[in-house]
Amino acid sequence: MSDDDLLEILNYWSYWEGPPPPSVPRLLTLPPPDSQLVLAIQGVRRCGKSTLLAQLMERWEIPPERCMFVNFEDPRLSPHLGPELLSRISDLFVSKRPEGPLWYFFDEVQNVPQWEKWLHMRLERNRGDHFSITGSNASLLSGELSSRLTGRHRLAELYPFDFQEATHALPDLTPESFLALGGFPKILLSQGDLSLRQQYFLDIVERDITNRVGARSSFPVRAVIQMVFETCGSEMSLRRVAGVCGLSVETVSGYLLAAEAAYLLFSCPFFGHSSRQQQVRNKKYYPVDTGLRKAVVAGAAPDQGKALECAAFLALRKRFGRVFYWRHVREVDFVVIHQGRPLPVQVSWASPHDRHYLALDEFYQAFPASHEGHFLNRDDLVENFAAGWPLSSG
Repeated sequence: MSDDDLLEILNYWSYWEGPPPPSVPRLLTLPPPDSQLVLAIQGVRRCGKSTLLAQLMERWEIPPERCMFVNFEDPRLSPHLGPELLSRISDLFVSKRPEGPLWYFFDEVQNVPQWEKWLHMRLERNRGDHFSITGSNASLLSGELSSRLTGRHRLAELYPFDFQEATHALPDLTPESFLALGGFPKILLSQGDLSLRQQYFLDIVERDITNRVGARSSFPVRAVIQMVFETCGSEMSLRRVAGVCGLSVETVSGYLLAAEAAYLLFSCPFFGHSSRQQQVRNKKYYPVDTGLRKAVVAGAAPDQGKALECAAFLALRKRFGRVFYWRHVREVDFVVIHQGRPLPVQVSWASPHDRHYLALDEFYQAFPASHEGHFLNRDDLVENFAAGWPLSSG
């Protein structure tokens, strides 16, 4: 590939000839730019990571001519992926903008072999350039890069639109419609196109899970994930899933770990006094998007309470990181750690039921030092659960 061809590709992805198209501002909190730190944005495929990179120019007030964008899923780059390509890209940009620091925005950088070593070398040279990267897998900053860049990268996780972001795009959107359509930007703007949602699911399974686990076919992977989606929010026995799908327990576990790494779903472990208690109990699982679940689960009955529980889980994960559940005779939907103490959370579409209070009574007996239980309902979704949440993440 000639320099002229490469420059044409860089010009296509960058904004040297015009501003980015209008987009919904993302509410993700990000650290200020720092040439000594790599900003890594991770999230499920199609959740808006590329758009967020473009929004960073305005957030950070950077002249577009000093910013170079490139998406490493561009098929024109596929035959040339490697550290040499990164050096060529950098050399071309420097030749066009030799004065002052430059800003590099690398989208889906995990497609480039040995990109970690190249980036480490550039940071060591310390010429004042800034690097922001995205990836569709939670392993982006694992292994070698993490060890090489300990203390020199900042991680941010991006999700599909929450309700507040979604209403920027569709002001008349109701909580009920949002839970049915989900928050993938393009899907939401197309009023929940079913075929597009199903294609998203197939793309994530094929490109980010099946290939990663080395499965010969995506069919058993889809079967496992669809079964988990169908029973989301309930304790999931891997042995039962394995039996239904005709797989080993180890294979099912590997598929689910890969699905978590791809941000397609998230596990919610049991909250216990010890790590052993957590490990011996089954986990619950939640999808990254309620609309995606509805598109791939055959005959899924409308269940607004279950959809709200999924949305509440995602809100808690963003706010507190790890989210658990607890059950004795009755179940506490979620448990988070706030200021070093457990905080139980119950979710219901409207007013809490007696079972919610009885479950909290059992929880207090097991964990007398916990915070008073908190309730989340449909009205709290309107403010992304902030209006009904008096506590900071602390």
